[in-house]
Amino acid sequence: MISLSAAPATLPEGQRVYAIGDIHGCDGKLAALHALIAADLAERPIAEATLIHLGDYIDRGDASAAVLDRLLAAPPAPGLAAVHLMGNHEEMMLSALDSGDRDAVLHWLSNGGSDTLASWGVPRRTEPQNWPSYIPAAHIALLRGLTLTHRLGGYLFVHAGLHPAKALDAQTRADLLWIREPFLSFKGELPAVVVHGHTPGRDVVRRVNRIGVDTGAVMGGMLSCVVLEEDRIGVLRA
Repeated sequence: MISLSAAPATLPEGQRVYAIGDIHGCDGKLAALHALIAADLAERPIAEATLIHLGDYIDRGDASAAVLDRLLAAPPAPGLAAVHLMGNHEEMMLSALDSGDRDAVLHWLSNGGSDTLASWGVPRRTEPQNWPSYIPAAHIALLRGLTLTHRLGGYLFVHAGLHPAKALDAQTRADLLWIREPFLSFKGELPAVVVHGHTPGRDVVRRVNRIGVDTGAVMGGMLSCVVLEEDRIGVLRA
């Protein structure tokens, strides 16, 4: 059974959130983690459960296409709602596809985009303007439909974090998808406890104002999921 301890914020009674950090093409680990979530729900049913993926589904790992297929499939347990957030790697890919700009293309390729193209079977020397012919339309539609934030109870779920000097409605897209400092070292109060990925660590980071869930799955670490319910928190790992 999952071990739960005191959390830095609360969810309404009868709600539970499973929030998964950066996947980066690690489909085997994602499948294993989804199975753990399904088992936890079977053992501990709850009225309302939400699965939130915190972005960075693609790049660096060798199974980005399979990860997107998994996100498009039904959630891993009956009655489980799913929310997929945008990550900076998805933004890099869409920028490269939409603009065709050489710098945007090279930026994506140098950050793992070539591994993602290989997962779709795109021949190595294919020109960028021809990439879309190899990419399933459903994958493109999924990426274009990703949202930037999701809020439940005392938590805000976002890929990278918030700029602590700005109000919530003043955050830019770059803040939400790319920020590290001054967010990571900020010790003051934020508009909500931020649950985020983007910055890898050896374990889940728990602070009074944020929870970091990226544990470097593609770099040999575990893929982690924080479990939030009422005033408690637990962790699942695969």
